[in-house]
Amino acid sequence: MVTATRFEESRADRPVNLSVITAQDIRNSPARTVPDLLSEQAGIIIHDFFGNNATTTTVDMRGFGITGGQNTLILVDGRRIVDIDLSGVQWSAVPLSAIERIEIVRGGGSVLYGEGATAGVINIITRQPEGTNVVVRGSAGSFDARDGAVHGSLSRGGLGMSFFASHFESDGYRRNNENRQTNALADLRWSGAMGELSLKLASDNQGTRLPGPRTVQPSAGIDQVSTDRRGTATPLDWAQREGNRVLFDWRRDVPFGEFNVGAGWRDKNQRSYFDFGGFPDYREVDLTVRSLSPRVKVNLPVAGRPNTFIVGFDLYDWDYGRRVSNNPANIGRPINDIDAREQTAGLYVLDTLGVTDRLSVSAGARRERLKIDATDRFDPTAPGAFFGSAAPASSQRLYRNAYDLGARYQLTPTTAAMAKTAQSYRFANVDEIYEFSPFFTNQFQFLRPQTSRSHEIGVETRGVTRGARLTLFEIDVTDEIHLDPFTAGIGNRNLPPSRRRGVELEANARPVPQLHLAAAYSFIQAKFREGTLTGSPFGTSLAGRTVPLVPRHKLTVKSSWDFSAATRLSAVATYVGEQFMDNDEPNTLGVKIPSYTLVDLKLTHRVGQWLLSATLNNVLGEKYYNYAVRSQFVADRYNAYPLPGINGLVTAEYRFR
Repeated sequence: MVTATRFEESRADRPVNLSVITAQDIRNSPARTVPDLLSEQAGIIIHDFFGNNATTTTVDMRGFGITGGQNTLILVDGRRIVDIDLSGVQWSAVPLSAIERIEIVRGGGSVLYGEGATAGVINIITRQPEGTNVVVRGSAGSFDARDGAVHGSLSRGGLGMSFFASHFESDGYRRNNENRQTNALADLRWSGAMGELSLKLASDNQGTRLPGPRTVQPSAGIDQVSTDRRGTATPLDWAQREGNRVLFDWRRDVPFGEFNVGAGWRDKNQRSYFDFGGFPDYREVDLTVRSLSPRVKVNLPVAGRPNTFIVGFDLYDWDYGRRVSNNPANIGRPINDIDAREQTAGLYVLDTLGVTDRLSVSAGARRERLKIDATDRFDPTAPGAFFGSAAPASSQRLYRNAYDLGARYQLTPTTAAMAKTAQSYRFANVDEIYEFSPFFTNQFQFLRPQTSRSHEIGVETRGVTRGARLTLFEIDVTDEIHLDPFTAGIGNRNLPPSRRRGVELEANARPVPQLHLAAAYSFIQAKFREGTLTGSPFGTSLAGRTVPLVPRHKLTVKSSWDFSAATRLSAVATYVGEQFMDNDEPNTLGVKIPSYTLVDLKLTHRVGQWLLSATLNNVLGEKYYNYAVRSQFVADRYNAYPLPGINGLVTAEYRFR
């Protein structure tokens, strides 16, 4: 069962480029976090700053680089967790052991999900109540990592309940890299004459230290990546984040199809401190989001052929507040106090028709409205307010449209061809509009919405012991929303037009029952089509330049071997090609993020009710990093973020029945 159309249905003949990471895939993988697991898939790249429980990791699908986190929509149980700021997804709030499956829908997804789904949608489905059991788990590993968890399920008749709680601690690979994470989730379900009701509750708390970058500047003889890759230049920096969410769903079968209504509430509180060499910056951010998503699936045969019509409405309402001071003790009198209220409301339709027994086509459209009102208050008498200003109150109102057309043709009982074209869009978030004017006063700089048009064709085959998928895609982006650190007085801007072209190839086989093999290769060419980067001291022309942080080649090879019914060895090897650094849009630095190869192993053994496992990551001890940023002012200076060498984890798990 999958939810690619926002309704649960069997994975069959929908014209959707869909991959599913199953619970068994998760158990087999040596990945420890959701981003690590996703990086095994074709067309997905991650950029990790600190390598400690995915604290600040960005997932990028189909070559958007540093803005990948705003162009790939991340959902948990069908609700977006990509917020209207730049804080990023808190991946560690959803541990792997709490996940039932992950659905990846590639290609523009704005029709069904709205803004921000330019490259596709990743939907993380958490565990549902199933049977009666309790599982207790404990882990210990490198860098003084400790992890404990308990989860269980209880089902009686039409009533079910599942729960999950965990606590993680690690000192991290680098100095000032400690991380603490606590999670709790609960899922209550009831099915009866009124249909199916579900209530999901979750809470998370994360505290992390921030080691900052390692600097390289050959002209000054500086190379901290080589001389002190585990060091820190920011020993006082830290961040704290707490969140809660409540999700309600009601699903009911009706004579003409199915009815579903979802409602959600989520809050997030973030506190961060950056010393900045004795010029401290302390911030508190509070965010609350409420959502309502009713939708209906109607079975409407056309000329005797199966036809499904879906209509739905999405309402998201966000309250955002940011207070800025020089010290936690002074936050009661903030220097700046920014408030924003954003609301998006979208109406969408999707129709899928079985034209023949082999051919199915789909067509969909969405109309979405954005409203945002923002204010800023500046207190010149607040502690630390040596200079500053308040941004004038501002508002924005606009509409955007999306569409998609798709077709799937069943060439043989096991092989099908697919084609899709779509238009998607993205709105600028609050952090992308609050910036300095050319006179260095605060202001809200509203940007044009980003628009993209994507096209893809593919063929896939599914068999009992083997399968494969080949996809070719092209994405043209206009008014791409992006940070521009070069131009004085402008923090963000709409970039010149760009184009992503690529090939994704996935294959898997089980030559013998005990052995499973899989491979995923992607080639992505991301280039600017035209235009200039005004104000850059390192070159202005962007025509034909490569988008930073997009490797052209990526290859992953996976295998798992069952030595016996109780023992399995899994291995994953990933090669990622070189990339231009962030801020190097002109491609003139002369140094790239080097290519790297990672090999991970996992051995599991079951003894009665015990499940024992040992994981070894980066077996080759590769000294690598996958994020670096070019200096705004010094021609040969850049900052890199080294990631861990060889490291391991052992886990013991006991299941009570």
